[in-house]
Amino acid sequence: MNKVLEELGKIGIVPVIKIDDVEKAVPLAQALKAGGIPCAEVTFRTAQGEESIRRIAGAVPGILLGAGTVLSPEQVDKAIDAGAQFIVSPGFNPRVVSHCREKGIPITPGCSNPSDIEQALEAGLEVIKFFPAEQSGGLDYIKAVSAPYPSLRFMPTGGISAANIGVYSACDKIHACGGSWMVKDEFINAGDFDRITALSREAVSAMLGFRVVHFGINAGDTEAAGKAARFFSDMFGFASKDGSSSVFAGNAIEIMKTQDAGGKKHGHIVIGTNSVGKAAAFLERRGIALDWDNAKKDAKGRIILLCLGEEIAGFAIHIAASPQTG
Repeated sequence: MNKVLEELGKIGIVPVIKIDDVEKAVPLAQALKAGGIPCAEVTFRTAQGEESIRRIAGAVPGILLGAGTVLSPEQVDKAIDAGAQFIVSPGFNPRVVSHCREKGIPITPGCSNPSDIEQALEAGLEVIKFFPAEQSGGLDYIKAVSAPYPSLRFMPTGGISAANIGVYSACDKIHACGGSWMVKDEFINAGDFDRITALSREAVSAMLGFRVVHFGINAGDTEAAGKAARFFSDMFGFASKDGSSSVFAGNAIEIMKTQDAGGKKHGHIVIGTNSVGKAAAFLERRGIALDWDNAKKDAKGRIILLCLGEEIAGFAIHIAASPQTG
């Protein structure tokens, strides 16, 4: 896959921005980056779009910058000249798509039915924008329509919010989600960049959905593990389930029968997430080392469990696929 699109998928959120005052462009991009979203799709819906892209590209390093609502090859050229790294269009325009392919810049055109999708595949595209997402049937529609096209990934935009981005992101058909709830016009025009940063952090948190799944405690031997499990069962009513290497007390407490099984000095903590891939990219952007050599994958080759490179307070930290469903 194209490197820019790969990075877009790791970030997972594409803020869709309409800028009326070009002086707001740079502080807006800085606010997004500070909030954990180093990405922006600046639309050509206003005359300030092109210049806003140019200013952000020159002043905010490390941000993945795209041009949105691109409707003509001429606008593609203006976006590229200003510093855009990807193009987004509301519909599938063959002239725009062909021009982007000739220029070597990735494009995610808006598609909402199988005919659009097959045009995108014919053009050699790997990621498409699904627009308007919620109004066109949402995630259920994406799951249904994508079945004949297993290699294609979707960027739903339209009706995405903090309330549903976690469910979308947990689906392996979703590459990233576009949205504007953290960059509403009134926030930008008022210069309320602190609020944009705060909402961006909330958006990342909702997308990843980090939560504690269970604790693994190293008991040292089988007898000690059984004793600990009986305690949790007798005192708190947690059902005990004996396994070959551990005993579970309820669903959240695992007592290991050997000192080294499942963790470090004290044990392990499993943190669930809607997307291990996006969680890994988020952690690495925060400077956290990951143990890629021992990552576990499912039958389709998707990473379902990944460990941090260092233990925390004597515990190994496991990041596991454990999507929320509602």
